[in-house]
Amino acid sequence: MNLNIKDNLFIVLGASSGFGKSVSVALLGDGAKVIAVARRQELLTQLSNDYPGKIETIQADVTLSGFDDVLLNVVAGRHISGILINAGGPPASGFFETSEQMWLDAYQNVFLWKVRLLNRLLPLFMNQKYGRILFIESVSVKQPVENLILSNSIRAAVAGMVKTLAAEIANTGATVNVLAPGYHQTAAMERLFAKRAQKENISIEAAKDLFSAETGMGFMGNPDDLAQLATWLLSPSSAFVTGQVISIAGNAVKGIMG
Repeated sequence: MNLNIKDNLFIVLGASSGFGKSVSVALLGDGAKVIAVARRQELLTQLSNDYPGKIETIQADVTLSGFDDVLLNVVAGRHISGILINAGGPPASGFFETSEQMWLDAYQNVFLWKVRLLNRLLPLFMNQKYGRILFIESVSVKQPVENLILSNSIRAAVAGMVKTLAAEIANTGATVNVLAPGYHQTAAMERLFAKRAQKENISIEAAKDLFSAETGMGFMGNPDDLAQLATWLLSPSSAFVTGQVISIAGNAVKGIMG
């Protein structure tokens, strides 16, 4: 399928590993160019070396105040086709072990920085009369995940914001959607393996097997597969899809509207 994104420019946050890296590679594979943003410069350099002339890099923590200024300076005056908004999640915990400071940190690191960034980027997309905004959140916006009370609570706020925003910008040429991945083969799963192993007094490997079984398919997802859907949602072909929260979680989501 020709997604018509050759030489189009995309911003990918969290681009050095996990879902962000997979989406970056998928976009590049379809001929696009990428502004890759991540905290670890060595991984950004490796990605840039793998795709010479196709990647610009920004070493930054996207959750910190001031990142939006840095990014807007880089993209000023340029046509940006879309952005993948993606970053790490909050720590694994239950209600009684979650301090007030952890709640405040999660509000900042999971929600507030995204609002701040959107406030700066939306005028750009609206002036262009085109843009694709795609969030990677978590299956926790569809159904709670054990030991992830911060994600269960605050990622839902992102989904609510996206649904409301989609209606406000529906006639501008910009779309906004959410991918809600379940258990995938990424480094982010390690915190869940460790938490479950500790709680149930089992090995890390046994905890991993339990998560694999809970997908209903006996294995965890491949982030490269998710990246194919993400690339389509970032392309012109997805023009009639907005305000959607799409789960990619095997058969783990049990609700009819999952």
